[in-house]
Amino acid sequence: MAQLGVNIDHVATVRQARRTYEPDPIWAAALAELGGADGITVHLREDRRHIQDRDLRLLRETVTVKLNLELALADEVLAIACDVKPCQATIVPENRHEVTTEGGLDVLGNEAKLQAAIGRLKAQGIVVSLFLDPDARQIETGARLGADAVELHTGQYALAAGKAQQAELVKLTQAGKQIVDLGMVLHAGHGLTYRNVRPIATIPQMCELNIGHSIVARSIMVGFQTAVREMKDLIA
Repeated sequence: MAQLGVNIDHVATVRQARRTYEPDPIWAAALAELGGADGITVHLREDRRHIQDRDLRLLRETVTVKLNLELALADEVLAIACDVKPCQATIVPENRHEVTTEGGLDVLGNEAKLQAAIGRLKAQGIVVSLFLDPDARQIETGARLGADAVELHTGQYALAAGKAQQAELVKLTQAGKQIVDLGMVLHAGHGLTYRNVRPIATIPQMCELNIGHSIVARSIMVGFQTAVREMKDLIA
């Protein structure tokens, strides 16, 4: 069964809207664990629009499941990752003007920087994952650079419907096989909801799904612990 990583960025987004101290993403992480989360995911962005340095350091001290840090190829954030030492670092693209991550990382266009970043993180004992589109060349290059895992970008699948969604699922399934055949661990995430998660969860050898917005949105209605438990049950 695929494990569930709960992304709590949007809890911090609500807090930062008023620049206050609540809701606290540390509390949300604890409730997510009680709801059955196998991991906690946060994205420490360069502009600090939601998760703050304080959050990451407190989460490292309090989270008892896997802590997954999403980060861009930025020296400052890489240095923080090497200092805090999360269980896993997922390297993602980042654009100051985007609302959320818009696509997979361009490995082919950033080989030198990526190789240096992967080596730097792995030297600290951090598992490295790359957030990639289901593109064979990008995946192959990621493997060559030494990535431990690939998180497939499921955004196009989430936006599609009917036959178009089935076509996206086929692409993701084929990419998943390539990832596993190259010796990397298969993850997926972005845009996954209670309505569309099941087909992704059943892709062969899917190890981890990272889901945030849908869980946080539902938690407003039913509570965080319940929202996580419901998503976990769907994946199972």
